[in-house]
Amino acid sequence: MEDRTLAKARTGVPGLDTILEGGLTPGHVFLLEGNPGTGKTTIALNFLLEGARQGERGLYITLSETEQELRLGARSHGWTIGDGIDIYELVPPESLLDADQHQSLLYSSDLELGETTKLIFQVFERIKPTRVVLDSLSEIRLLAQSSLRYRRQILVLKHYFARQHATVLLLDDMTSEQLDKTVHSVVHGVIHLEELAPNYGAERRRVRITKYRGQAYRGGYHDFTIRRGGLIVFPRLVAAEHRTPFLRQVMTTGILEFDALLGGGVEQGSSAVIIGPSGTGKSAVAIQFLVAAVARGETAAMFVFDEELGLLFSRTRSMGFDLEALRDRGSLYIEQVDAAELSPGEFTARVRDCVDRARVRTVVIDSLNGYQAAMPEENALILHIHELLQYLNRQGASTFLTVAQHGLLGEMKTPVDVTYLADTVILLRFFEAAGRVRRAISVIKKRTGEHEDTIREFRVGRGGISMGPPVTDFQGVLRGVPVLVSPTSQTGNGIDQSGAA
Repeated sequence: MEDRTLAKARTGVPGLDTILEGGLTPGHVFLLEGNPGTGKTTIALNFLLEGARQGERGLYITLSETEQELRLGARSHGWTIGDGIDIYELVPPESLLDADQHQSLLYSSDLELGETTKLIFQVFERIKPTRVVLDSLSEIRLLAQSSLRYRRQILVLKHYFARQHATVLLLDDMTSEQLDKTVHSVVHGVIHLEELAPNYGAERRRVRITKYRGQAYRGGYHDFTIRRGGLIVFPRLVAAEHRTPFLRQVMTTGILEFDALLGGGVEQGSSAVIIGPSGTGKSAVAIQFLVAAVARGETAAMFVFDEELGLLFSRTRSMGFDLEALRDRGSLYIEQVDAAELSPGEFTARVRDCVDRARVRTVVIDSLNGYQAAMPEENALILHIHELLQYLNRQGASTFLTVAQHGLLGEMKTPVDVTYLADTVILLRFFEAAGRVRRAISVIKKRTGEHEDTIREFRVGRGGISMGPPVTDFQGVLRGVPVLVSPTSQTGNGIDQSGAA
């Protein structure tokens, strides 16, 4: 039986062939639609260049752009349109007439449409290409003037190219006043491109396959970006498709009191959310896990949304952790993420790249608040995080996600509740006692085993985190407004001023 995947006409666009399950079915007509600027021409040129690499003849028929514009656009990506690809600039028939004829009512749109179609067939017969791009349908729609004539014309083109066994991309810039779905019912498949303009930050582009006859494909929206070298699609992550066998072990922090609080440590292949108000030490706790992983000989990764890397390196160096040195020797991959410039799909792709290629087994995302800025729709954010955490868990990676709550003392509010997604939830709090602002830590959830139900005071200083014994002299510590129940706390039950337990 023929392997249909191997027989596909690949587009050559990274990620697009993945969601198309290998590419375009040869010998059929496909529609590539999207508003101006969404990347249609880039995909079309990539499609022809990929064909040329496979030894297939390509033809670009343009009714809207000039040949010079196409070649300049290709050059901006570092491409050269050479042998194997022909560009035919189809000049509208009326422009060939002199001024008197141009104004004549005798030269009707019927004649213009027929002449345009005739010219398309003539150039095809002369070149005999395997791959064809027709840019764009807007010109043909204008010449047709009615939906019925437009549909008939598309059917003529479809049947002609089918007899020639050519794979064809019809480009549509969707500039007509009425949203005409005529072509959708005629073509073999439809690729829809979108560009979103957020209130702040770079444009976000995404692609969706809305139709593909007789072929499975990856549905839904997929983020993509256009950069020098072409277009890159980031297929939507489906965690259920990825599972790597691994031996579950307990990952310790290297701090006896902290490990005791965690019931021994955090299990490999699980996720932990570190939650608390700003300044409580969420990043420091996450870095403690990260440094412990490197000490075990692992490679770790940290994605920083909220802090400048230079400041982070300086701050952690004062704690005794030289993250910059760990990065330079290859033990730590660390990246500052600009939420205004990066789509959620591209971020997920970067995390996956670390896990798949660098075999990273400890991942820190600092923080969810920055991640939320990259994708403000709450429901979509939770689904993204769910798939990402499930994927990392199935690869045997331990994930630590920090979440900043609104407020400092008293009632706290969380921007998005993801605690139900995590296997472990670590809660940090400020509380005031004996004239000092103190920090408290507690594990309030752990799916993978037992843990202490105590609240411990902790400090962040030289050497990282220092933890004291359980706080027993106060009630209401996690609310940030403790009540004294024993006078011994006035002497500083917990950690002394130097940070020693």
